[in-house]
Amino acid sequence: MTRTFLYDPDNPRRESVLTFMCEAIRSAGAKRAITVKEPTRNLESNAAMWAALGEIARQVQWPVDGKMQHLPADDWKDILTASLKREQRVAQGVDGGFVMLGSRTSKMTQRQMGELIELIHAIGAERGVVFAEPVRDAA
Repeated sequence: MTRTFLYDPDNPRRESVLTFMCEAIRSAGAKRAITVKEPTRNLESNAAMWAALGEIARQVQWPVDGKMQHLPADDWKDILTASLKREQRVAQGVDGGFVMLGSRTSKMTQRQMGELIELIHAIGAERGVVFAEPVRDAA
């Protein structure tokens, strides 16, 4: 069985959380691996990302196959996640052509998601996008 615990050093009950985590490990009755990592994105940051991508999708045209066109938010996510990592990965399509591979936002940490949302707003601002909600830290 896999159990995930969120430890926040600013939580005033952090000692209780640590005690609970230690008891869960002891009660497992076998060796366990412990991994410490940043938490992944949360629902609020995911919603903020899709709202911002939707605004860009409605308001910005982008060149695809030599023609300026509006792209769906999913395509913008692929373009901007590749830009965030400053790498472009391109795969050959099954029936020819090419497919640009982006990053999976579901695996991003909260910090990375915050950086992506900042990038989305910066790219949008450069292109005159009016966002429906004020920019805020969603990570």
